[in-house]
Amino acid sequence: MSAAIATKDLVAGYGPTIVLDGLSFDVPKDGTLAILGRNGVGKSTLFYTLMGLTTRHRGSIELFGKPIETMPTHQRSQSGLALVAQERRIFPSLSVHENLLVSVQAGGWSVDQIYDLFPGLAARRANAGNQLSGGEQQMLAVGRALAGAPKVLLLDEPMEGLAPVIVDTLFDAFSKIRDEGGMTIILVEQKVDLALAFARDAIILDRGQIVYRGTCAALKADEEAQHTYLGVGADVH
Repeated sequence: MSAAIATKDLVAGYGPTIVLDGLSFDVPKDGTLAILGRNGVGKSTLFYTLMGLTTRHRGSIELFGKPIETMPTHQRSQSGLALVAQERRIFPSLSVHENLLVSVQAGGWSVDQIYDLFPGLAARRANAGNQLSGGEQQMLAVGRALAGAPKVLLLDEPMEGLAPVIVDTLFDAFSKIRDEGGMTIILVEQKVDLALAFARDAIILDRGQIVYRGTCAALKADEEAQHTYLGVGADVH
C-alpha cells in the first residue's frame, strides 16, 4: 500500500535560494511524524513546499501514490492535504461559527464535532476572529482545517507562544484526532518532549537535510542525538 505522503529527493526554497536539499521520507496512512530541528533548518519550508507555496527545483511529492508536486495549492487541499500554519490565517471579521461554516467540506468534521473537541470555541461562537485570544485562534485554525476533510494534517508549531493550559488543551485534542484514526498527522514542534510523546516516528532536519530518522521512542532514549541536533540535555554521558 502506498504511503499517505512521500517525498523523494525534494529540493526546494524561495526563488533561486535552496532551503530543502534532497529530502526523502514517507509517512504511512494514519501515521504520525514529528519533524524536529533548530530554528531556520527548513521545517516550515517543508510544509510550504508540500502545499505548493515555494519554488521546487526537483524531486517528487506523492499523496496516497498520486504525484502532486505540480498541482496548484487549492488542488492539493481538495486532495486531502491541510496546513495549520503558524500565522493561523482565520477570517478576523467573521464570527467563530462563520469561520467554521465556510470551511465545511463533504466528509469533513461537522461544526458540532469541532465544538465537542474545543468546548471553549462553542462558548465564543458569536465572537469575531479578531476578538479571540491566541489560543482560541489556534483552536479555530485547527477546527477550520478539520472541517475541510483532511487526510493528511500538517501542524506547524501549533503550540508556540501559548499558555500551558492551552498547550494541554491542544495536545489533548491532537491526541483525540490521532486516536480516532483516519488521518495522517505531521507535527512541527519546538517542544521536543510533547512532540516525542505525540508521534510514533521522528525526523530531525539540519540545514535542509534529514540528519536523523527513527521512532520517537528511540529518539527519546538517545540523549546524544537530542543534544547534537536539538540542543536538548547538555549533560550527556
